[in-house]
Amino acid sequence: MTRYVDEDLHGAEFRECDLTGARLIGVVMQDAVIDGLITNLVVNGVEVTEYVEAELDRRHPVRVLIRSEDPADLREASRQLHAGWAATIERIRRTPDIERRSVNDEWSAVQTMRHLVFVHDSWFRRCCLGSTELFTPMGIGTTAEPYRGAHGLDLSLDPTLDEIVSVRDVQAAELEAWLDEVTAVQLAARAPVPDDDVWPPYARGRSVRQCLGTVLNETFEHHGFCVRDLDLIQAQDAK
Repeated sequence: MTRYVDEDLHGAEFRECDLTGARLIGVVMQDAVIDGLITNLVVNGVEVTEYVEAELDRRHPVRVLIRSEDPADLREASRQLHAGWAATIERIRRTPDIERRSVNDEWSAVQTMRHLVFVHDSWFRRCCLGSTELFTPMGIGTTAEPYRGAHGLDLSLDPTLDEIVSVRDVQAAELEAWLDEVTAVQLAARAPVPDDDVWPPYARGRSVRQCLGTVLNETFEHHGFCVRDLDLIQAQDAK
Protein backbone atom coordinates (compact mmCIF):
# COMPACT_ATOMS: atom_id res chain seq x y z
CA MET A 1 0.00 0.00 0.00
CA THR A 2 1.34 3.43 -0.92
CA ARG A 3 1.50 5.70 2.13
CA TYR A 4 1.25 9.48 1.86
CA VAL A 5 2.35 11.42 4.95
CA ASP A 6 2.23 15.23 5.24
CA GLU A 7 1.51 15.54 1.51
CA ASP A 8 -0.29 18.49 -0.06
CA LEU A 9 -2.97 16.93 -2.30
CA HIS A 10 -4.95 20.14 -2.59
CA GLY A 11 -6.98 19.98 -5.81
CA ALA A 12 -5.89 16.42 -6.61
CA GLU A 13 -8.16 14.37 -8.88
CA PHE A 14 -8.47 10.60 -8.72
CA ARG A 15 -10.24 9.28 -11.82
CA GLU A 16 -11.14 5.62 -12.42
CA CYS A 17 -9.03 4.64 -9.39
CA ASP A 18 -9.63 1.70 -7.05
CA LEU A 19 -9.46 3.13 -3.54
CA THR A 20 -10.84 0.02 -1.81
CA GLY A 21 -9.47 -0.17 1.70
CA ALA A 22 -8.03 3.35 1.58
CA ARG A 23 -7.56 5.05 4.97
CA LEU A 24 -7.59 8.84 5.27
CA ILE A 25 -6.46 9.68 8.81
CA GLY A 26 -6.20 13.18 10.26
CA VAL A 27 -6.97 14.72 6.89
CA VAL A 28 -8.43 18.06 5.96
CA MET A 29 -11.15 17.52 3.35
CA GLN A 30 -13.22 20.57 2.53
CA ASP A 31 -15.26 21.25 -0.62
CA ALA A 32 -14.50 17.68 -1.77
CA VAL A 33 -16.52 15.63 -4.26
CA ILE A 34 -16.66 11.83 -4.17
CA ASP A 35 -18.52 10.07 -6.96
CA GLY A 36 -18.50 6.36 -7.75
CA LEU A 37 -19.26 2.88 -6.40
CA ILE A 38 -19.04 3.55 -2.67
CA THR A 39 -19.92 1.09 0.11
CA ASN A 40 -19.00 0.76 3.78
CA LEU A 41 -17.71 4.33 3.96
CA VAL A 42 -16.92 5.41 7.53
CA VAL A 43 -16.54 9.14 8.18
CA ASN A 44 -15.39 10.14 11.67
CA GLY A 45 -16.61 6.84 13.04
CA VAL A 46 -20.00 6.92 11.30
CA GLU A 47 -20.89 4.51 8.46
CA VAL A 48 -22.55 6.92 6.05
CA THR A 49 -23.40 4.76 3.04
CA GLU A 50 -26.95 3.97 4.19
CA TYR A 51 -27.65 7.67 4.77
CA VAL A 52 -26.38 8.54 1.31
CA GLU A 53 -28.35 5.75 -0.37
CA ALA A 54 -31.56 6.72 1.46
CA GLU A 55 -31.15 10.34 0.42
CA LEU A 56 -30.53 9.35 -3.21
CA ASP A 57 -33.69 7.21 -3.14
CA ARG A 58 -35.63 10.16 -1.74
CA ARG A 59 -34.37 12.44 -4.49
CA HIS A 60 -34.73 9.85 -7.25
CA PRO A 61 -37.55 7.35 -6.49
CA VAL A 62 -36.87 5.60 -9.81
CA ARG A 63 -33.82 4.03 -8.13
CA VAL A 64 -36.17 1.91 -6.02
CA LEU A 65 -37.96 0.69 -9.14
CA ILE A 66 -34.65 -0.14 -10.81
CA ARG A 67 -33.74 -2.44 -7.90
CA SER A 68 -37.09 -4.25 -7.94
CA GLU A 69 -37.55 -7.85 -9.08
CA ASP A 70 -41.11 -7.12 -10.24
CA PRO A 71 -41.41 -6.83 -14.06
CA ALA A 72 -44.09 -4.15 -13.65
CA ASP A 73 -41.72 -2.00 -11.59
CA LEU A 74 -38.96 -2.49 -14.13
CA ARG A 75 -41.31 -1.45 -16.94
CA GLU A 76 -42.19 1.71 -15.02
CA ALA A 77 -38.51 2.39 -14.31
CA SER A 78 -37.69 2.15 -18.01
CA ARG A 79 -40.58 4.46 -18.88
CA GLN A 80 -39.47 7.07 -16.36
CA LEU A 81 -35.86 6.91 -17.49
CA HIS A 82 -36.86 7.40 -21.13
CA ALA A 83 -39.10 10.33 -20.18
CA GLY A 84 -36.28 11.93 -18.20
CA TRP A 85 -33.90 11.67 -21.14
CA ALA A 86 -36.56 13.02 -23.51
CA ALA A 87 -36.97 16.13 -21.34
CA THR A 88 -33.19 16.63 -21.21
CA ILE A 89 -32.90 16.29 -24.98
CA GLU A 90 -35.50 19.01 -25.39
CA ARG A 91 -33.48 21.16 -23.01
CA ILE A 92 -30.39 20.56 -25.13
CA ARG A 93 -32.24 21.56 -28.30
CA ARG A 94 -33.04 24.95 -26.74
CA THR A 95 -29.31 25.75 -26.53
CA PRO A 96 -27.68 25.01 -29.91
CA ASP A 97 -24.27 23.27 -29.80
CA ILE A 98 -24.36 22.70 -26.04
CA GLU A 99 -24.58 18.97 -26.78
CA ARG A 100 -20.93 18.97 -27.89
CA ARG A 101 -19.52 20.93 -24.99
CA SER A 102 -17.95 19.30 -21.94
CA VAL A 103 -16.61 20.29 -18.53
CA ASN A 104 -14.04 18.79 -16.19
CA ASP A 105 -12.87 16.31 -18.85
CA GLU A 106 -16.25 14.56 -18.80
CA TRP A 107 -18.15 13.34 -21.84
CA SER A 108 -20.32 15.79 -23.74
CA ALA A 109 -24.05 15.10 -23.99
CA VAL A 110 -23.72 13.46 -27.42
CA GLN A 111 -20.84 11.28 -26.22
CA THR A 112 -22.91 10.21 -23.21
CA MET A 113 -25.83 9.22 -25.42
CA ARG A 114 -23.51 7.36 -27.79
CA HIS A 115 -22.23 5.40 -24.79
CA LEU A 116 -25.82 4.42 -23.95
CA VAL A 117 -26.20 3.16 -27.53
CA PHE A 118 -23.29 0.84 -26.74
CA VAL A 119 -24.73 -0.15 -23.35
CA HIS A 120 -27.98 -1.22 -24.99
CA ASP A 121 -26.21 -3.24 -27.68
CA SER A 122 -23.87 -4.96 -25.25
CA TRP A 123 -25.77 -5.41 -22.01
CA PHE A 124 -29.30 -5.75 -23.40
CA ARG A 125 -29.08 -7.22 -26.89
CA ARG A 126 -26.11 -9.49 -26.19
CA CYS A 127 -26.73 -10.35 -22.54
CA CYS A 128 -30.52 -10.36 -22.30
CA LEU A 129 -31.39 -11.48 -25.84
CA GLY A 130 -28.27 -13.48 -26.72
CA SER A 131 -27.68 -11.47 -29.90
CA THR A 132 -24.45 -11.96 -31.85
CA GLU A 133 -25.10 -9.00 -34.20
CA LEU A 134 -22.48 -6.28 -34.57
CA PHE A 135 -22.80 -3.24 -32.35
CA THR A 136 -24.26 0.01 -33.71
CA PRO A 137 -21.25 1.79 -35.29
CA MET A 138 -21.83 5.13 -33.54
CA GLY A 139 -21.62 3.60 -30.06
CA ILE A 140 -18.87 4.59 -27.65
CA GLY A 141 -17.75 1.71 -25.47
CA THR A 142 -14.96 0.81 -23.12
CA THR A 143 -11.44 2.12 -23.66
CA ALA A 144 -10.01 -1.33 -22.88
CA GLU A 145 -8.31 -3.19 -25.69
CA PRO A 146 -9.21 -5.20 -27.72
CA TYR A 147 -12.79 -4.03 -27.18
CA ARG A 148 -12.38 -0.29 -27.78
CA GLY A 149 -13.11 -0.32 -31.50
CA ALA A 150 -14.27 -3.88 -31.97
CA HIS A 151 -17.46 -5.66 -33.06
CA GLY A 152 -18.76 -2.99 -35.42
CA LEU A 153 -17.85 0.18 -33.52
CA ASP A 154 -16.51 2.98 -35.75
CA LEU A 155 -14.46 5.45 -33.74
CA SER A 156 -14.24 7.86 -36.67
CA LEU A 157 -17.96 8.66 -36.66
CA ASP A 158 -19.33 12.01 -35.49
CA PRO A 159 -23.13 11.65 -35.62
CA THR A 160 -25.53 14.53 -35.11
CA LEU A 161 -27.82 14.83 -32.12
CA ASP A 162 -30.81 13.87 -34.28
CA GLU A 163 -29.05 10.74 -35.55
CA ILE A 164 -28.20 9.63 -32.03
CA VAL A 165 -31.70 10.35 -30.71
CA SER A 166 -33.21 8.35 -33.57
CA VAL A 167 -31.13 5.29 -32.62
CA ARG A 168 -31.89 5.70 -28.92
CA ASP A 169 -35.63 5.93 -29.63
CA VAL A 170 -35.50 2.62 -31.52
CA GLN A 171 -33.56 1.04 -28.67
CA ALA A 172 -36.01 2.36 -26.07
CA ALA A 173 -38.94 0.94 -28.03
CA GLU A 174 -37.17 -2.43 -28.29
CA LEU A 175 -36.55 -2.53 -24.55
CA GLU A 176 -40.12 -1.46 -23.76
CA ALA A 177 -41.61 -4.17 -26.00
CA TRP A 178 -39.42 -6.81 -24.34
CA LEU A 179 -40.33 -5.61 -20.85
CA ASP A 180 -44.02 -5.82 -21.75
CA GLU A 181 -43.62 -9.57 -22.25
CA VAL A 182 -40.85 -10.67 -19.89
CA THR A 183 -41.71 -12.69 -16.77
CA ALA A 184 -40.07 -12.97 -13.37
CA VAL A 185 -38.95 -16.50 -14.28
CA GLN A 186 -37.24 -15.26 -17.44
CA LEU A 187 -35.54 -12.47 -15.51
CA ALA A 188 -34.15 -14.93 -12.98
CA ALA A 189 -32.72 -17.20 -15.67
CA ARG A 190 -29.05 -17.30 -16.59
CA ALA A 191 -28.20 -14.61 -19.15
CA PRO A 192 -27.77 -16.08 -22.67
CA VAL A 193 -24.42 -14.35 -23.25
CA PRO A 194 -22.84 -15.65 -26.50
CA ASP A 195 -19.66 -17.68 -26.04
CA ASP A 196 -17.25 -15.35 -27.84
CA ASP A 197 -14.72 -12.65 -27.00
CA VAL A 198 -17.01 -9.63 -27.23
CA TRP A 199 -17.80 -7.05 -24.57
CA PRO A 200 -18.82 -7.61 -21.79
CA PRO A 201 -16.82 -10.81 -21.18
CA TYR A 202 -17.54 -10.80 -17.43
CA ALA A 203 -21.33 -10.98 -17.91
CA ARG A 204 -21.29 -14.76 -18.23
CA GLY A 205 -22.88 -16.43 -15.23
CA ARG A 206 -25.06 -13.45 -14.41
CA SER A 207 -28.84 -13.52 -14.54
CA VAL A 208 -30.93 -11.71 -17.13
CA ARG A 209 -32.15 -9.48 -14.30
CA GLN A 210 -28.60 -8.48 -13.38
CA CYS A 211 -27.77 -7.59 -16.97
CA LEU A 212 -30.97 -5.59 -17.30
CA GLY A 213 -30.03 -3.83 -14.06
CA THR A 214 -26.81 -2.66 -15.69
CA VAL A 215 -28.78 -1.17 -18.61
CA LEU A 216 -31.19 0.67 -16.33
CA ASN A 217 -28.50 1.85 -13.91
CA GLU A 218 -26.29 3.13 -16.72
CA THR A 219 -29.26 4.98 -18.22
CA PHE A 220 -30.03 6.58 -14.87
CA GLU A 221 -26.48 7.41 -13.80
CA HIS A 222 -25.40 8.89 -17.12
CA HIS A 223 -28.53 11.03 -17.24
CA GLY A 224 -27.49 12.45 -13.88
CA PHE A 225 -23.98 13.14 -15.17
CA CYS A 226 -25.36 14.81 -18.27
CA VAL A 227 -27.75 17.08 -16.35
CA ARG A 228 -24.99 17.98 -13.88
CA ASP A 229 -22.68 19.07 -16.69
CA LEU A 230 -25.38 20.96 -18.56
CA ASP A 231 -26.05 22.89 -15.35
CA LEU A 232 -22.34 23.71 -15.02
CA ILE A 233 -22.04 24.84 -18.63
CA GLN A 234 -25.09 27.08 -18.42
CA ALA A 235 -23.95 28.51 -15.09
CA GLN A 236 -20.58 29.40 -16.65
CA ASP A 237 -22.31 31.01 -19.63
CA ALA A 238 -24.51 33.08 -17.31
CA LYS A 239 -21.51 34.72 -15.59
